[in-house]
Amino acid sequence: MTDQPSDSGAGPGAPPGVEAAELHRPAHGVAAGGEAGTGGEAGTGGEAGTGGARSRGWRRVAAEWGIVIVVALLVTLGIRTFVAQTYYIPSGSMEPTLMVGDRILVDKLGFHLTGLHRGDIVVFRRPPLEPDPVPDLVKRIIGLPGETIATSPSGQVLIDGKPLAEPWLPRGTTTFPIPGDYRPWSLRHPYTIPKGEYYVMGDNRGNSSDSRVFGPIPASSIVGRAVFRIWPLSRLGGL
Repeated sequence: MTDQPSDSGAGPGAPPGVEAAELHRPAHGVAAGGEAGTGGEAGTGGEAGTGGARSRGWRRVAAEWGIVIVVALLVTLGIRTFVAQTYYIPSGSMEPTLMVGDRILVDKLGFHLTGLHRGDIVVFRRPPLEPDPVPDLVKRIIGLPGETIATSPSGQVLIDGKPLAEPWLPRGTTTFPIPGDYRPWSLRHPYTIPKGEYYVMGDNRGNSSDSRVFGPIPASSIVGRAVFRIWPLSRLGGL
């Protein structure tokens, strides 16, 4: 589900002829100093000096580019690790909001400053009870820490006994417990969300493995908040 950038490095070597020029330069330098009256020797020493300066110039340019490349790689890795990352949507559990093949930009930093809210779409590490062996999942936050979540007989989500308005869902969408699941968080009965945890669901309620299956997720497992759809271009926009 995630796009992983590859690292690359560069390190240009010394140009042909550099070692020869460096080996001859001291000899010419001594000759030029010892044979002060020999114009030819002095001229030869000048050529070696020019070759040495050119060699040092190439080395300086190579070193500067090496530093630029290393810094660029570190910045890229730092952004991907701590600031933002793109993810690929492999399943239909968030349809119609996120379709299979969509690519989203996930903010890994901002939610630490602004907090998480009901309706936020988040990427989080796979819970232990999630049957699908994927590293990360994407769902929408429905229940907040300390709230009691339930469903009505007609299939509406209830928060602390009151119907929850869900403008992100298509009209007529219903939410029911997963058939055959009787664990406390399956929503067969009202469930109080523990402190520091969030109850998440997919927008495709009839085809989503979510907190009704694996329970609420701890805040520490949340990787980031989805903020923008970057692909396809026809559906480019905020989330």
